[in-house]
Amino acid sequence: MPEGDRKIRVLVAKPGLDGHDRGAKVIASAFRDAGFEVIYTGLHQTPEMIVSAAVQEDVDVVAMSVLSGAHMTLFPRVMELLEEAGAEDVLLTGGGIIPEEDMRALQERGVGRLFGPGTATREAVAYIKEWAAGRRERGG
Repeated sequence: MPEGDRKIRVLVAKPGLDGHDRGAKVIASAFRDAGFEVIYTGLHQTPEMIVSAAVQEDVDVVAMSVLSGAHMTLFPRVMELLEEAGAEDVLLTGGGIIPEEDMRALQERGVGRLFGPGTATREAVAYIKEWAAGRRERGG
């Protein structure tokens, strides 16, 4: 995981049947511009495919874009699979069309900060940088 000058590795994932990936591509580009190493899964990924890619790519962060309304199923399932794979130290974050109350409920279950439509990409970049810096300080 992030050590020394190693770049933060982020998997940008588009789970489910939602075919709208413009936002995921925009955030992936912003993450690259910020110096992150980015892996983009493409459309129509299952939670199992996302976690498999995250483990294979040894990522620090999984950032999911969910516009389908299935966020209350997809985020917990990916979190569960990360834990089963021994990757519970991976930050699970993301964004999409997610009501505030659902964002709070997911965060209470251990999901990282979630971002809604119109959020500046710099906010997501800053959040991940802060998370990674805190992790380094804790020796992670």
